[in-house]
Amino acid sequence: MTEILSQEEIDQLLTAINAGDTDTVDFKPAADTRKIKIYDFKRPDKFSKEQIRTVASIHETFARLTTTALSANLRSMVHVHVASVDQLTYEEFIRSIPTPTTLAIINMDPLKGNAILEIDPAITFSIIDRLFGGTGEGTKSQHELTDIEQSVMEGIIVRILSNMREAWAQVIDLRPRLGQIDTNPQFAQIVPPTEMVVLVTLETKVGDVEGMMNFCIPYLTIEPIIGKLSAQFWYSSVRRGTTTENLNILKEKLATVDVSVVAEIGKIQVPIRDVLSLRAGDVVRLYNVKVGDPFSLNIGNKRKYLCRPGVMGKKVAVQIVKKTVELEQNEFDELANEGEDLL
Repeated sequence: MTEILSQEEIDQLLTAINAGDTDTVDFKPAADTRKIKIYDFKRPDKFSKEQIRTVASIHETFARLTTTALSANLRSMVHVHVASVDQLTYEEFIRSIPTPTTLAIINMDPLKGNAILEIDPAITFSIIDRLFGGTGEGTKSQHELTDIEQSVMEGIIVRILSNMREAWAQVIDLRPRLGQIDTNPQFAQIVPPTEMVVLVTLETKVGDVEGMMNFCIPYLTIEPIIGKLSAQFWYSSVRRGTTTENLNILKEKLATVDVSVVAEIGKIQVPIRDVLSLRAGDVVRLYNVKVGDPFSLNIGNKRKYLCRPGVMGKKVAVQIVKKTVELEQNEFDELANEGEDLL
């Protein structure tokens, strides 16, 4: 319990202090243990650290896909990886890129608004030089793209955007489309200068040429799906396996793929004399063969007869329709000596 001094004791204490008969202790205020974080209202943070990490993971996948696509397209060693993911104002981003440069305005359908893909001039001219049959060294002189060079870069950017759609598939069925290509950053005002953006910087190497690719996404564009940019949503989507969106993307890609299909319905050894004696209307019985479309009876790699599968009694048979290729006698003799399979 706190002791209360009387008036007499207080007077004696004051007298002793004035006379210097007692030691005094300097008063120190209690230390403030609160953690104070400086907040800049001119550039407020819109993305949490977790959301930044998720964006980085998405674009690491994008970087791997782009590495493979560009390497195949340029027939050269290409390496792309994520260098950093930051949030800053749009004005800061515009001031950080050179002029002229390759600045692609990207429509982020179904999200509202646009994004920007900026490619370093050194990388741009290295890609162009490689596609035009050069070594990929590019050019040291910086100039605005000609119409032909711009058309070439449009094709490259469209290929890159297809990789971006696949990388974002776990979050949204993104359908990025190339709007236009500018060379002056001052003409690319997609959002107000003070608006916050997330900037993904990709270190890119084409052959011996190194440079940067920057992908800038405004907060206003990505805001509708900002809740999905969390580790919990991201990894739960991965555990669910292939989603409907992924299946739709896969179907679209497979629909444009040309696949060579060869169906071998059977193989028998037939003497050359028997093959030569075949005429239109002859029937050859086959076993374990289904009735289907006409096919060719080959000798070696050359088509000799056009055949039509059918049924003869309870057996599947092949009817010789007509000869398709006339072979010389010496060619038949050579095949007979080699024991070539005829069907």
